[in-house]
Amino acid sequence: MNYLDTINWMFNQLPMYQNKGKSAYKEDLSNTLILSRHLSQPEKKFKSIHVAGTNGKGSTSHMIASVLQEAGYKVGLYTSPHLKDFRERIRINGEVISKQFVIGFIKRNKSFFEKNHLSFFEMTVGMAFNYFAKQNVDIAVIEVGLGGRLDSTNIITPELSVITNIGFDHMQFLGNTLPKIAMEKAGIIKKNIPVVIGQTQAKTTNVFLVKAKSESSQIYFADQLIQNALESDLKGSYQEHNIKTVMQSVELLNELKFEITDDHLKKGLLNVVANTGLKGRWHVLQQQPKVICDTAHNKEGLTYVMEQLQNETYHKLHVVFGVVSDKDLNSIIPLLPKQAQYYLCKPNIQRGLEAVILQEQFKQNGLKGEAFNSVQEAYKSALSNTSSQDLVYVGGSTFVVAEVL
Repeated sequence: MNYLDTINWMFNQLPMYQNKGKSAYKEDLSNTLILSRHLSQPEKKFKSIHVAGTNGKGSTSHMIASVLQEAGYKVGLYTSPHLKDFRERIRINGEVISKQFVIGFIKRNKSFFEKNHLSFFEMTVGMAFNYFAKQNVDIAVIEVGLGGRLDSTNIITPELSVITNIGFDHMQFLGNTLPKIAMEKAGIIKKNIPVVIGQTQAKTTNVFLVKAKSESSQIYFADQLIQNALESDLKGSYQEHNIKTVMQSVELLNELKFEITDDHLKKGLLNVVANTGLKGRWHVLQQQPKVICDTAHNKEGLTYVMEQLQNETYHKLHVVFGVVSDKDLNSIIPLLPKQAQYYLCKPNIQRGLEAVILQEQFKQNGLKGEAFNSVQEAYKSALSNTSSQDLVYVGGSTFVVAEVL
């Protein structure tokens, strides 16, 4: 199989959450542990940092990786989902995993995967851990895929655990209250391993305190301990929380005998995109008209992004918007500006919500929107209807943003 054949096999072999939703979610770590033993436990051959949270875990993971790179470490970075190419999920010092490694890994282990009915996500986590071990990384930053307790990444024993915040997302898996969701995320807190919590939240603080105490884990609330956030090249206003989380994490890494200077921290935060290849976070695609895309896709994330949109200066606002079918529209539609022109579309995945259904929901909430057959059609229409003084925002789903990048 060539690279394309290999990726298609991975995507089509078994249900994948990105496409299918709940049917792809596994309720335990048994498959991942079986795979780990098959691969000779690669996760034990490198140091790691584990990052969970509802919003900001991707940005935070990339920031920490960037800082560690500036400090001269060889840094693995595992994140999900990807925007354009599967290989974005697995990087070392910003360089994506080679096509040959992806092909070879699947070829060597294909019969094992088929025999044990491994999911796309389990295979990918195994690939990342195997790659980082073989490449002898100094440390890897591992982003949780979904939740924490039952996530395939949760077989690692990291140097540090990080939980950015708790919000309402993936409730069909994680529970329908903030404390329940926090319990799932708190599953990454390990015995005697320090944990950084990004945001103090009334309904979740006690969950983390109780879990940390039970694991004899020192706990640090970044927003209480860090007063002033440094500057970053990631310009979303919501990044302030993530920057403080990173700053607190770096303090603890230094206590753990890492050598990260203030200069490394500052440069790392200012060069996240260049160092790690991060895209889609308050990402300005062009000027005149200004086009901004952002992968925020739940109530908490979109609240911050919509607040930042209000600070922009423009004549008219055009919004290209699409969501997945299991999205709670009642929680996000009220956040959207009433005076915008909407271009509604379905992201090109199985669980994308049909644009005409989205249009009907918008109409019921007093928002004007036209339905289009594809993201590209919606985006082109938005651009053709703008003047140089207008603003175009693209969002609602990671998958919509991926199609315009």
